[in-house]
Amino acid sequence: MEAAPTFADVLAAREVLVRHLPATPMWAYPALDAALGATVYVKHENVQPVGAFKVRGGLTLLAGLTPDQRARGVVTYSTGNHAQSIAYASTAHAAPCTVVMPAAANEAKVRAVRSLGATVVLHGADISDAQARAEELAAAGGGLLVSPGDTPALLSGVGTAFLEIFEAVPDLDAVLVPVGSGTGAAAACVVAAELAPRCRVIAVQSAASPAGHDSWREGRCVRRPNRTVVDGLATGRGFTLPQYLMRELADFHLVTDAQIAAAARLLASHAHTLAEGAGAAALAAVLARPAEFAGLRVAVVCSGGNASPAEVAALAGS
Repeated sequence: MEAAPTFADVLAAREVLVRHLPATPMWAYPALDAALGATVYVKHENVQPVGAFKVRGGLTLLAGLTPDQRARGVVTYSTGNHAQSIAYASTAHAAPCTVVMPAAANEAKVRAVRSLGATVVLHGADISDAQARAEELAAAGGGLLVSPGDTPALLSGVGTAFLEIFEAVPDLDAVLVPVGSGTGAAAACVVAAELAPRCRVIAVQSAASPAGHDSWREGRCVRRPNRTVVDGLATGRGFTLPQYLMRELADFHLVTDAQIAAAARLLASHAHTLAEGAGAAALAAVLARPAEFAGLRVAVVCSGGNASPAEVAALAGS
């Protein structure tokens, strides 16, 4: 395992990102608070230029590469938002970028990655197949293989979102973070330990794709089937580096896909916010456990707004 990022690395990442990204807003909405019985601050990472928090990591990574590494380019694998992050950052730093995505990847996200200048290779039934192909392409072409979970610079960049959260509201009782690869929750642990040690960091994942949760429970990285319809949470395995840092989590909640869909509708109706499934997962945990969060001040990370056409259509459901 590569060296885990520290709080100092997160601070250094902020110095990089200030040249590229403004701080994202974080709001509490009276209607949402009334519905949930808690004061809920929504961290709006859905307004990032690629519609997701992962752009923080991509820009941090590419800024830290040598000119020779950037010239050779990067190769990665993703179901969508990590792909857009690396593609966006590669364009910003004039580096070639190849992204391998599962053959059935969200078509809107595939188009978005291509529009950012990356070469997209569609391969395999799931992210494991995509990873294997990315490893082959990197070995053959000399590009830097970028793991969406086990790359320290990605965690350092993502950590800047939690600097913003804890500096804006230093007395939070809890912050809830969706988990795919786990970079967000891991980074939250690093920053909370320094700035808000009494704040509970709670990870949230779909019960239909519980590899991150089960890895955390078992204390080792495991693989689990991907049955969730929420592609941003469908990683299928634990990642070593995030799991190492997530040992400091206060808790890890599983929610159903139906609860995630209900949270997405609540964000749309009560917080004027379009969230993809992964972006609604943190709120789903609050919605699913009202007694646990009643009367508390909590932040939920709306990690992305790249909702698929099916997700947008489902917002009209009951």
